[in-house]
Amino acid sequence: MTQSHQLRVGDVALDPPVVLAPMAGITNRAFRRLCREQGGALYVSEMITSRALVERQAKTTLMASFAPDESPRSIQLYGVDPDTVAAAVTLLVAEDRADHIDINMGCPVAKVTRKGGGAALPWKRDLFRALISGAVQAADNAAQRRSVQPPPVTIKMRMGIDPDHLTYLEAGRIAAEAGVSWVALHARTAEQLYSGQAQWDAITRLVQELAPFDIPVLGNGDIWAATDALSMVSQTGCDGVVVGRGCLGRPWLFGQLDDAFAGRSIRPDPGLAEVLDIMRRHAELLCELYGEEHGCRDFRKHVSWYLKGFMIGSTIRAGLGLTESLADLDNWIAQIDADQPFPEVVADKPRGRTSSQRRVALPDGWLDSQEIDIDQSRTLLDAELAVSGG
Repeated sequence: MTQSHQLRVGDVALDPPVVLAPMAGITNRAFRRLCREQGGALYVSEMITSRALVERQAKTTLMASFAPDESPRSIQLYGVDPDTVAAAVTLLVAEDRADHIDINMGCPVAKVTRKGGGAALPWKRDLFRALISGAVQAADNAAQRRSVQPPPVTIKMRMGIDPDHLTYLEAGRIAAEAGVSWVALHARTAEQLYSGQAQWDAITRLVQELAPFDIPVLGNGDIWAATDALSMVSQTGCDGVVVGRGCLGRPWLFGQLDDAFAGRSIRPDPGLAEVLDIMRRHAELLCELYGEEHGCRDFRKHVSWYLKGFMIGSTIRAGLGLTESLADLDNWIAQIDADQPFPEVVADKPRGRTSSQRRVALPDGWLDSQEIDIDQSRTLLDAELAVSGG
């Protein structure tokens, strides 16, 4: 028996209710296409810096672009200045460049948090309120001028800075009052980075907190297999899931998620021969996007994720990690014994970044008050990142 798990906000319908988490250097146009070829989801861009977008920097313009057949077009924006974020939203809507806009409030990277952005920003509740309200209003105003429905504006956040400075419940309420279309929670603090276990009970609490607002909550954290997504929905009551590191080297996870949410038998992980075909397709798409040399260099970081657990000689692994052309890649792939089943021992294990927790880098005096002062406002304006990608 099939089940319906469709999540709809505005003109964006998700069935299954699955979102690809924005990941710097990963969720470019090539990777999004590769994932779309495997299964259904909302595939979000890399983190786009609002200032760089408004200034129309070439690198950011490319990162914020979509294939002609890519729909819905989903962009995640980062910013610390409400006016700049609003200007970026206005640009996207006025020029019909996005069908969904997500606001990053969860990045734990030091170069972002030390400037008051990402996971640090919700601590300053007045700044958070101004930024989110401004983004929603900018989308509404720009859409009204075009006589179209505004794209959904959503947020993705973490639980807070550390256990002593949790912000997710208050931030969720503020965002709901501002009119966001959903709230996604990575159930870790910024201090945790990607270590330890995600605290799914926090997702449950957020679902309960936002129930009076009738706003969807999406859960993120430790979805390594399709069954993990079903467990998260069942245990927390969330309306959908956001998948990040679990799909690294496993884009077919989205096909398995299709099966899981539809109540079908979940297709098995592919054997090595099929994995190598998917690897080759990924490299080809990157070369189409960036040119062959840049594309092959960009592909190198994916090799270890794709081949995790397979019996591949060290010489071949090293060679694959140094490829500079598709011909070079084909040469190394041809030397691999492809008659290997998928190593189930690593199927549901963590992949990608697993760094240990560390103290969060913050602007001076950031934790002294939850209200922002004039000096901090000036610092934020000066500190707005000019380069996209996280």
